[in-house]
Amino acid sequence: MLVHVLLYDAGQDSEGIHSLELAGQTVVLMFENRDDAERYAGLLEAQDFPTPSVEELDREEIELFCREAGYEARFVARDFRPKSADDRLLLAPPRANQDVSNWQDQEMTQPSSESASDTDMDHNADESIADLDAVRRRLEGLL
Repeated sequence: MLVHVLLYDAGQDSEGIHSLELAGQTVVLMFENRDDAERYAGLLEAQDFPTPSVEELDREEIELFCREAGYEARFVARDFRPKSADDRLLLAPPRANQDVSNWQDQEMTQPSSESASDTDMDHNADESIADLDAVRRRLEGLL
């Protein structure tokens, strides 16, 4: 089965895959629907994050890569509906992004505990709703 993932510098020696840090685990998103992946990439771009390309790859290859790297692969199905705060991050990126200005130079074996977290796990429910409203406004602005 083919899935859509977000890659930086696709096909280059410095190629990297977009990931999230959720509860201390690095998570790679695999989108069933290309439109969902492109929307997510657009939201990253709107947050001044480097713009990834959407690439179609074999799901088993991505899952194997994630297992070997110690990452978790998460499948985002078509018509996915979030059930938790972590699930919401599968539809829209977090407000705060990790500093990736020198991501090509960093060793990706372990995330630094001193770097900014890719997620803000201390959100309460009201802040999460406010984040979703902000993302919704950005999306409406893109349309």
